[in-house]
Formats: sequence, structure tokens, C-alpha cells
Amino acid sequence: MNVVILTGNLVRDPETTYPRDNMVVTKFTIAVNRVSRKEGGDTADFIRVTAFDKQAELVGKYLRKGSKVGIEGRIQTGSYEKDGKTVYTTDVLANRVEFLDRKSDSDGGGSGGFGGSSGGGSGGFGGSSGQFAGSPAQGPGAPPKPAEAPELPPDGFDVLDEDMPF
Repeated sequence: MNVVILTGNLVRDPETTYPRDNMVVTKFTIAVNRVSRKEGGDTADFIRVTAFDKQAELVGKYLRKGSKVGIEGRIQTGSYEKDGKTVYTTDVLANRVEFLDRKSDSDGGGSGGFGGSSGGGSGGFGGSSGQFAGSPAQGPGAPPKPAEAPELPPDGFDVLDEDMPF
């Protein structure tokens, strides 16, 4: 079984491309804390993540450097030749992306996630509401807004700009 679950912060703004008609690909890197007992403190791993289709659109539109996310996906390895040397790669292909910033911490971010219906489907991840928590204001005739999600407790994954290596 190839399943990975990560929680971390984006180290730079996501990069969205449109390689073919009706296809969206967004790539981003997250910093994930790792406790290092030998080195006497925490350190971070920098994990490359790729999202596709609707999730890729939403990640590219709503997330920025420093945004906290939860990722569920699979690991994919590969290699390529550069200057006569083999370069090995490890990436996470996201099946689900959840926005973990509290609403007051970001521009329209929410803690409920985004996506289609709560019953699954293609490309959806939704908290209890099943829709992006930072969606635009609803007009007349729209269904009522979902209740606000409770604030998340601090979990030690906050990464500040001065903590970034670049």
C-alpha cells in the first residue's frame, strides 16, 4: 500500500501550469517538521507535492507561501539524466489537500478544506461542509453558509519566513 499523510507549510507560492486542454497541474513544496533527538532539536524535510485538476486550481488560487496544509497522497519516485549523472526524485502526488490555516490567519483560507461532495468523487476533499471554506459571498437564493469550523489548536508546525532556508 502506497499512502502518505503529511502536514506542513508551503515554502513558496505554488506554481500552476496548464499542460493540455482541461488539465491543471500545480506543484508546490511543503516544509514538514521532523524531531531530531541526535541534533537536539527540530529540523524540517522539504517535500515536493503535485496536485491535479480541481484541487490544483484551488491550491494555485488560494494558497501562498506559509499556508498550512494537510496532504494525503502517494509517493512516486523517478529519475533523469543531468550532465551525465542520474538524478533521483521523490514526489508526493496529492489525492486530497486540506487547508489548515485558521480563517483569520490567511486571505480567505479556512479549516474545512475544499472540493466536491462529502461522499467522495473526483478531486474533492471537504470537511463537514464539503466545500471550500473561503468561498465568495453567497447571493440571494444560494444555500445557507455552513457553520464556522472550530479554531485549530497550535500543533508545532508553524514555519516563519525567517525559518526558511531561502
